[in-house]
Amino acid sequence: HVKKATEAYNIGPDPVTGYLNAHRIVNLAAATGCDALHPGYGFLSENPELASICQRRGIKFIGPGADVIRSMGNKIEARRSMQAAGIPVVPGSDANLASVAEAVALAANIGYPVMLKSTAGGGGIGMQLCWSEPELNEAYHSVERLARSNFSQGGIFLEKYVEIARHIEVQIFGDGEGRVVALGERDCSVQRRNQKVIEETPAPGISEGVRRRLM
Repeated sequence: HVKKATEAYNIGPDPVTGYLNAHRIVNLAAATGCDALHPGYGFLSENPELASICQRRGIKFIGPGADVIRSMGNKIEARRSMQAAGIPVVPGSDANLASVAEAVALAANIGYPVMLKSTAGGGGIGMQLCWSEPELNEAYHSVERLARSNFSQGGIFLEKYVEIARHIEVQIFGDGEGRVVALGERDCSVQRRNQKVIEETPAPGISEGVRRRLM
């Protein structure tokens, strides 16, 4: 893609580190006269810092605002936002778990199986399915360590595990001026290690009535 680009700029000797440095990327955008920046996927695409810096520097960030990224990037805040909007959520904790004892008590209340999840991050990292109290006791500190090592914070929470379910997403597109459309639903149920392998649209096996309600 670099060879096909009209212009290309070096973001540093280590491309991974370069794509994680929001200030360097925005400085480069400003220096080259760029007026809009698309974050792609991965790296800083879900980091509110990049959106905030773009806003301060007068560069249009092609994506959600920093406040939206911040609330949706934290799964506890995402749950609270959905509840405030009247959208049902899976039974679980509405705050980070303080201890394994709290996790055990909550799991006993909502019933096994349950899923331990890291509050930050994604990609299936820091998730552990627990079918019983001994499994929950064993997994708690392991998930906590994974969350801390991968996302720099050890917050974890717990949700009821839905055994027979499908993963359906709806893609939303807005122009930043109040006009928003739903581009359609997609089925992301085919996964490996909690990571999506195939995304299919339109989602098979969904009635037109359900599809219209999703839109």
